[in-house]
Amino acid sequence: MFIITDEIKEEERLIPNIKVQHRAKRLIKMASGSKKVIIAALVGNTLISITKFAAALITGSSAMLSEGIHSLVDTGNQMLLLYGLKQAKKPPDDMFPFGHGKEIYFWSFIVAIFIFALGGGISLYEGIQHLQNPRLISNPLVNYIVLGLAMLFEGAAWFFAFREFSRAKGKWGYLEAIHRAKDPSVFVVLFEDTAAILGLLIAFAGVALSQITGILYFDSTASILIGLILVGTAIWLAYETKGLLIGESANLVVIKTIREILLSKKLIENVNEVLTMHMGPDYILANISVDFKDDATANEIEFVISEIDQTIKKHYPQVKRIFIEAEKRQNASKI
Repeated sequence: MFIITDEIKEEERLIPNIKVQHRAKRLIKMASGSKKVIIAALVGNTLISITKFAAALITGSSAMLSEGIHSLVDTGNQMLLLYGLKQAKKPPDDMFPFGHGKEIYFWSFIVAIFIFALGGGISLYEGIQHLQNPRLISNPLVNYIVLGLAMLFEGAAWFFAFREFSRAKGKWGYLEAIHRAKDPSVFVVLFEDTAAILGLLIAFAGVALSQITGILYFDSTASILIGLILVGTAIWLAYETKGLLIGESANLVVIKTIREILLSKKLIENVNEVLTMHMGPDYILANISVDFKDDATANEIEFVISEIDQTIKKHYPQVKRIFIEAEKRQNASKI
């Protein structure tokens, strides 16, 4: 069985740069810190929404009401994300043999819909209503205090989410990391918090300009702008989670590593295709088609397949299931 022992050094030589591998693993394993990020945002938004609604009730500010709705929607969304994370950890069963990992993708998409319909829609409606029937803001000092506290809490939640995302993304750029990330919960919270901070700044400007100039339309205009920010955020999040929900492949680094592990085996004449799919943030399904040498025995093929399975899972524990199909190169399907 020289096939097995003599190929170890060759296999290690073919594995991609270890730093690149670690970067891919960090993005795949982003789920480990996502629960803490969501809980931090949930606590912050619950407190913020209560104070914003109280301030809107006291002052009659349209922008403050929109911000209260925004924070309330965020609170509900974070509860949905926590529920999605819990459901995603359910073990496989007869009906779902590959587990429930895609639950987090589904609930992340629902969050995007809620931001669009509830957050953006209601804010736009309130802003338009107040444009038609402007109201004088009373006790503007209350708004400033609440906005200041909200900025403090939102800033802390945003920093927590940003730190977790930055730690996971490694040296990749932020947009590239979002595209590559397979756990949407962290960047959903990060986008929500970013939109919240922008909304707070707009609300502050709207209240201040209404007070300084006496033009009440600034407050309602701020509400409309907050609604537009929420709609834009929702569209972006829906776009990013759509691919994961449909069935996105593993990162190219993972696929390249699997392919090179296969090519390091002397019994394999050609790697026809390596198909992967994320069944959840930390669950990758791999379907591999290879052309074995004609003189390979059944025992040798069985041994090599077992070794391939162990080697791939050693490099990427997230690859839970591997299916290897022996197929002649000329008969392999082309994608």
